[in-house]
Amino acid sequence: MLVDQIHRKRFAAAGALIALGCQRAFVVPCSHAAVGLGAQVAHGLASCVMTPAIAALTLSVCGHDNFSERLGQNTRYASLGNAASAALLGAAASTISEQAVFLVTAGLVVPALAALFLIQTPDRDAVKEGHPALLHPKERRHWPWQIFAEPALHVFAFACVLFQLANAALLPLALNGLTHQGDAPGFLVSGTIIVPQIITALIAPWAGRLAQRLGRRPVLLVGFAAVPLRALLFVVLPGALPLTVLQALDGVSAAVFGLMLPLIAADLTKRTGYLNLAIGALGLASGLGATFSTAVAGWIGDHLGDSMTFLVLAAVGTASVVLLWTAMPETKPVEIPGAHAQDANKATQSA
Repeated sequence: MLVDQIHRKRFAAAGALIALGCQRAFVVPCSHAAVGLGAQVAHGLASCVMTPAIAALTLSVCGHDNFSERLGQNTRYASLGNAASAALLGAAASTISEQAVFLVTAGLVVPALAALFLIQTPDRDAVKEGHPALLHPKERRHWPWQIFAEPALHVFAFACVLFQLANAALLPLALNGLTHQGDAPGFLVSGTIIVPQIITALIAPWAGRLAQRLGRRPVLLVGFAAVPLRALLFVVLPGALPLTVLQALDGVSAAVFGLMLPLIAADLTKRTGYLNLAIGALGLASGLGATFSTAVAGWIGDHLGDSMTFLVLAAVGTASVVLLWTAMPETKPVEIPGAHAQDANKATQSA
């Protein structure tokens, strides 16, 4: 809601970046537990602002018609950034000190801010003809809570809860089981992180183009189906090497989920314009699912064992796919026949 009420989205993103940088810088001189807790809270709040702000900036640059493909590019660069930061911070920790990690992270805010203010804002005519999320808050004709009148938003939110409930605990559970068995080689943790990042970077733009061409539902179903499939394969193919290879499926689901959450939010707020509130609501649903996932999986694992836990998580993931298949409508805006021809005629007349 906060980002929706800030017309200049780059200032919202800049504030979040500065908060992240200050949070990292203050951790180094202060080792008190309260400071660490406050830093974590600041990080969480800044991240909550940053995600919808980036989505809103992307929409303003490319428009709703090209939003899907551009989100795929965003997801690719986010994955590359995760991999690059892991390498950079690991090098800083090993060559300088562990505390240097925080200072390097704070320093990365500077080029991020520079890139942010290089983004060109659209002209007013383009804003009026585009998504209503680009309008000034005073020019919107609806109230924020009217987004919750969209039934598809509730269906997708519940599917997000089930998706994260099934997904979040899979990798920790598998790693924990291999560690207890003494079958966790040194490459395992790094491999399980790097493999999905590579897959996400490779397929995210392609998934974005596919979502624009075929629609949201087919891509969404494939991405969500990767979670129960991965859970079942963890039972059938135990071991460090299969786990690392199977993390490619995590890359598929991460690419689709990271792409689809803001995209479907944009589709469902085409009438009201409260894109960022919709992203925040879906983020809340995802966070609830992820929060309960490890707790539920841990309890089941303690009582029934890891194999049964994987099967339960697979069942939950399957439930999310069934929900999408039966209740989630296609949200891609319907193109009006002749609309492109009318736009061309207008452009010719203007010329």
